[in-house]
Amino acid sequence: MSLKSKQYTEVPGGITAPEGFLCHAVSAGIKDPAKPRLDLGLIYSTVPTVTAGMFTTNKVKAAPVRVCQAHLKLNDVRAILVNSGNANACTGPRGIQDAKAMATVTAQALNLKPTQVMVNSTGIIGLPMPIDRITAQIPDLAQGLSRERHQAVAEAIMTSDTKPKVLAIEVPLGSKTVRIAAIAKGAGMICPSMGTMLCFITTDAAIGLPELKKCTSDGVRNTFNRISIDGDTSTNDTVLVMANGTAGNRRISAGGPQYQAFAEALEYVMKRMSHMIVSDGERVTKFVEIAVRNAGTHMDARRVAETVANSLLVKCSWNGSDPNWGRVMHAIGYSRARIREESIDIYFDGHIATRNGIAADTPLDVLKAAVAKREFTVTIDLNIGSADYTVYTSDLSQEYVDFNCTEYAVRVASDDQAGAVSPWPRPH
Repeated sequence: MSLKSKQYTEVPGGITAPEGFLCHAVSAGIKDPAKPRLDLGLIYSTVPTVTAGMFTTNKVKAAPVRVCQAHLKLNDVRAILVNSGNANACTGPRGIQDAKAMATVTAQALNLKPTQVMVNSTGIIGLPMPIDRITAQIPDLAQGLSRERHQAVAEAIMTSDTKPKVLAIEVPLGSKTVRIAAIAKGAGMICPSMGTMLCFITTDAAIGLPELKKCTSDGVRNTFNRISIDGDTSTNDTVLVMANGTAGNRRISAGGPQYQAFAEALEYVMKRMSHMIVSDGERVTKFVEIAVRNAGTHMDARRVAETVANSLLVKCSWNGSDPNWGRVMHAIGYSRARIREESIDIYFDGHIATRNGIAADTPLDVLKAAVAKREFTVTIDLNIGSADYTVYTSDLSQEYVDFNCTEYAVRVASDDQAGAVSPWPRPH
């Protein structure tokens, strides 16, 4: 679905724009107590919800993901607690205990059951969670809940993001108007099948759980599972959609026109979040849409799109504004898709670079200008079928390498110097 295919009214209010939702964020000093920043957020529904979720496909799953998956099965979610600065991943039994403690203390502060609280974390993998700093702040977090702190919560979930990612829209459903709102974080370790990203979506629509699960799954498949920055899928990826029914619309049922309208609006919100994530990729300079057309099968189209999107050579050429279609072609060739080399056409932002597998006569300056833009499309027409697939990706810069080459070592050294016990022996 194109971002321009539907016109929705954007509204202020962030994640609490839908009725019945409150939020708050505080600083718990999770990553560095000496440099406080917003790093702990809470989203709360004043009434019961139905909630759907999608999680990382990585076989190494963080403790909060495992706890969330268990709580979600009970279908009685009322709150989302989220921290940045520490992923609570690869932390063993202690990590599970810490995630459960976060849920328990939050539940006590809100007069809920621990299983009604979803726990999410993002940040550095492998370091123990400073749980005492977190639990000490939860009572104040719950006490400060309001509809006004939505921007603070969007900031609290950021890690390497340079800006908060927020959207709220209104959607007419019959005689009622419902709202859908989202916040997201993600800038690195992004790859189809979800990457290092969190997205929390609230809506005041009345909808059944089976219907919400389906449109959430479909939406994630068409949006968050079609983005790639660096080809990595992490341990904490989570998308949660909470619907509390306070808009008073007739309950949305599968197959009806209201379901279609709601599903399209939810996917629109997810796609906007996806685009924000890729555009804010760690030190990226280009947002690139890879559109594969006329493949023999849907799987072939997907293989080609994802292979080109994740090719480091291709990404580097985009960073240099180099319209190197040969790198695109070689990635197509190793994608494991069925192709005919002599049938492939490649376009850079609508300008043909390759016709029938060989160089077209488009002037080089035209192609260079196309890939020098901040946003452009690479269209790959395989000309052997009717299947299409689109992925959204970015370039790869030297600054990305510089940014990612020392974070863990610097963090462990910082903890050691502060008197903390490193989880790993120091190098000799």
